[in-house]
Amino acid sequence: MSTLKNLLAGLGGAIALNILHESLKKKGRDMPRIDILGEEALEKSLGYAGTSIDNENQLYAATLGADLISNALYFSLIGAGNPNHIWPKAVSLGLAAGTGAITLAEPMGLDPNPVARNNKVKAKTVAYYLFGALVTGAILKATEKYT
Repeated sequence: MSTLKNLLAGLGGAIALNILHESLKKKGRDMPRIDILGEEALEKSLGYAGTSIDNENQLYAATLGADLISNALYFSLIGAGNPNHIWPKAVSLGLAAGTGAITLAEPMGLDPNPVARNNKVKAKTVAYYLFGALVTGAILKATEKYT
């Protein structure tokens, strides 16, 4: 499959993941707050570079943009290689991304609570990333005949 097609499908999955997260993040205590984890990661990264974003709205927008780009690139890997393996790759990469979000925050010096405060939040975090990966796979499958 073409690189552009994979990137666009990955972007579709990333947008779906972010719409799901943004729609549900304030629906209760047991909802993942991927945005808070992302903001902390961005603030920490900018601090290493000797800069910062002081405006809360700008930090939110920058984090959302970085999240869309990084997830689009990651999800685009689903379309690489043999098109017969899209679904196993989507499931594997979705589960890996969600598991990484809940297990790598602390070793990276980030507060894991926004995505791993209890088992419900952990399960939902993994499910969100799996959802984004499956949307990517569905886009790739739906557009298969056009390449």
